[in-house]
Amino acid sequence: MFRFEEGFYLYLIIFVPILLGLFYFLVQWKKRRLQKFGDSEVVERLLPEWSLNREWLKTSMFSFALILMFIALANPQWGTRKQKVKAKSADIVIALDISQSMLATDISPNRMEKAKRFTSQLIKNLKGERLGLIFFAGSAYLQMPLTADYAATELFIKSANPRQAGTQGTVIADAINLTKNIFSNDNPYQKALILITDGENHESEAIVAAKEAAKDGTFVFCIGVGSQEGSAVPIIQNGREVYKKDKQGNPVLSKLNVTLLQDIADAANGQFYLLDDGFSLTRKIVNDLAKIEKQEVEQRSFTDYNSYFQYFLIIAFLTLLFEYFISNKKTGLFDFNKWFNL
Repeated sequence: MFRFEEGFYLYLIIFVPILLGLFYFLVQWKKRRLQKFGDSEVVERLLPEWSLNREWLKTSMFSFALILMFIALANPQWGTRKQKVKAKSADIVIALDISQSMLATDISPNRMEKAKRFTSQLIKNLKGERLGLIFFAGSAYLQMPLTADYAATELFIKSANPRQAGTQGTVIADAINLTKNIFSNDNPYQKALILITDGENHESEAIVAAKEAAKDGTFVFCIGVGSQEGSAVPIIQNGREVYKKDKQGNPVLSKLNVTLLQDIADAANGQFYLLDDGFSLTRKIVNDLAKIEKQEVEQRSFTDYNSYFQYFLIIAFLTLLFEYFISNKKTGLFDFNKWFNL
């Protein structure tokens, strides 16, 4: 298996075309200066041996050497031995509310986008655990079973929107009950469900479902999205944005149901959090999840890697050495007088 140990150094390669662009503008600037100096034929007689093509060759070689050095910094490696290793992992399901009320703008830019950004950030901090994904509104929908494919999980999160819901509403009980189909019934270890919602559910089934989940060893952590003051809910109607209204024609005000979410968390031995500062909240949740009893799972992974950065450095050094001795004059490819300057 091939990999770069420090892949972020590869982003430095973007500066190479910038360098070539700067050299191009420098050449054009020199030409304009020389044209001001005098007639082009006179200038050519004054500088008979100078070669623009050689300058481009030297610059291209220098740029190539830079690319090789950046690759060397990233340390390309090749896995040489694959074996089974033991690792401790927890089973965690994330349930994201995709109901229309999540479009309310009482938090910026809206509840849905704030929740999606936070969920993506949380996934990055839960690597090493097995994650499942549920979307819910009027019903709950399984998006991904338990997996270690974090990139796919993040893609699902980024695409989440209310149009994916077959029916509207916020049926939290369905999301909790669906986790029973994801978690193995014979798994004696503790599990966790993370509910990310505004809690606009006014039925008691959610608390009953949370108590049943607790009996199976599932902790329910609730993350409240929105404000208790509430906000109108924007919807698209006939191609334009309007606000959702009740039967009397008044705008529907969606509020964060803190009491319900706290009761659900208490019923399933979990915690309630308010989605405000994403970074500090992520640390709190990760610390609380770390207390869950984890199971030992078998994974296949590469354990031995050979590094090949030295080959790129050698080629880069030889390229720079070769570039140093290339003459920028038309006569002769190499300027051997430079030996005496070393």
